[in-house]
Amino acid sequence: MTAESHSASDSDSDSDSDIRTVNTAQGAVAGARREGFTVFRGIPYAAPPVRTGRFAAPRPHAPWNGVRDATVAGPTAPQAERNLDTIDMSPYFGPGWIPGDDYLTLDVWAPDVTAPRVQAALPVMVFVHGGGFVAGSTKASLYDGTAFARSGVILVTVNYRLGIGGFLDLPGAPRNRGLLDVLAALRWVRQNIAAFGGDPDLVTLFGQSAGATLTGAVVAAPESRGLVRRAIVQSGSGLGAFSPEQAARVTKAAAAALGIAPDAQAFEGVPDARLVEVAAGLGGIELRTASAYDPLAGLSPFSVVADRQPADAVAAGTGGSDIDLLVGTNAEEGNLYLVPSGAYAASTAADVRAAAERSHPEPDLLVDTYRTAHPGASAGQLRSAVLGDALFGRGSWALADAHAERSSGATYSYRFDWRSPAFGGLLGATHTVELPFVFGLGPARPHGPDTPFGTGAVPPDLASRMQAAWVRFARSGDPGWAPYDTRRRATMVIGPRWAVHEDLRGDVRRAWQRAVTGVRGGRQGR
Repeated sequence: MTAESHSASDSDSDSDSDIRTVNTAQGAVAGARREGFTVFRGIPYAAPPVRTGRFAAPRPHAPWNGVRDATVAGPTAPQAERNLDTIDMSPYFGPGWIPGDDYLTLDVWAPDVTAPRVQAALPVMVFVHGGGFVAGSTKASLYDGTAFARSGVILVTVNYRLGIGGFLDLPGAPRNRGLLDVLAALRWVRQNIAAFGGDPDLVTLFGQSAGATLTGAVVAAPESRGLVRRAIVQSGSGLGAFSPEQAARVTKAAAAALGIAPDAQAFEGVPDARLVEVAAGLGGIELRTASAYDPLAGLSPFSVVADRQPADAVAAGTGGSDIDLLVGTNAEEGNLYLVPSGAYAASTAADVRAAAERSHPEPDLLVDTYRTAHPGASAGQLRSAVLGDALFGRGSWALADAHAERSSGATYSYRFDWRSPAFGGLLGATHTVELPFVFGLGPARPHGPDTPFGTGAVPPDLASRMQAAWVRFARSGDPGWAPYDTRRRATMVIGPRWAVHEDLRGDVRRAWQRAVTGVRGGRQGR
């Protein structure tokens, strides 16, 4: 099928029973029918970011004639191959860079609106993938929307600019272009999702890792008003933004590697392939400043750039103050970055302290707090716990607290505790392992001894129950447990058993809060 091979038809039918055609504001798109739903792939939400547009804010896509083929996936954002030592992350990152200009696109998994059980406009869930701000796409196998569609939810998954194109802070270019892309996709949803059977007033934005940090940034942004009703932040951080000073160090290093001036005009002349090559070599930049630690602990040279952290912006009342929020982390986030390389098993007490010193103004206090909270823990366990909370825990707690204190929307908290059997069981409840369960894959998850998800059996109802909680939250704003407030801090622990805990890991949370308070009081922190 080509863009000219069919004339536009009404939104619910097509002469070919395997195709469903929908009219959008930019033109008609034809998706592939499956049992009870249709998948539309590669629908543009913005113009191709080419030539001077590579470092510009996203612009509207030109209309097209005829019907655009949305039965096959299109190109992906420029990116380098991303691996974590011996672990296979392809289910999470996807196939990497598929060249092509028209990659500011989204996929839509839409239930058949002619089905008798569908009586009203459907809730919409918009997913933002992770990948350290440098990798990932909608083509990753984890982001299969079948279970969402069969639950009566429209799932939208979004591609956005990555690396230098999306997040390098360049004089002469708008800041956070990848974040602007996500906002443009949300505006597309607002304008077009009703044609697919969705309710534009019932949109839940959710993301994982870098995608979760972007989701938190959207919640904090004034531009989110009217675009998002609810948000889910999975292993992100409300304290994960780079300061302009930190971002300028990355820009200076990238410009030096290219031998050009550190501004947008100079970068416009560099081909995408060269930008990808340079971005892959930017690790190891010292980002600690007089007032801030590296919020990503050296794992990525790119993040959202802001004068104020998203959690602080939420606390100040900016952004969508009526957005309902579900925020959580996994119990052993840091294992992903230590176990596959062997660093977990080789960790020493000095490594534990070094991890604390990298992220906290009182490292000895922090280490003592973790030793008390985890009696008998090995150095690897303590190092992983400190790293995981530096990356995700403290920023998630800060975002949840700020939202609970300031927003008129409801706040909920979770912790995911199911332990992956990968790497002899050492990987555990690490970063990313909740994703197959959120997407309802469960036993059908991507699996193998070298993937984060391991092999072997999983609790039989964990995927169905977890996805049902996410869907329930998208429909009603209530995932099925007590809301979070700064007095009880109710948190649902999700695993083979589900149970609500109050003030979960309170001593550790309070130790990190001392670091945040220290920053605001003029001491070094974050």
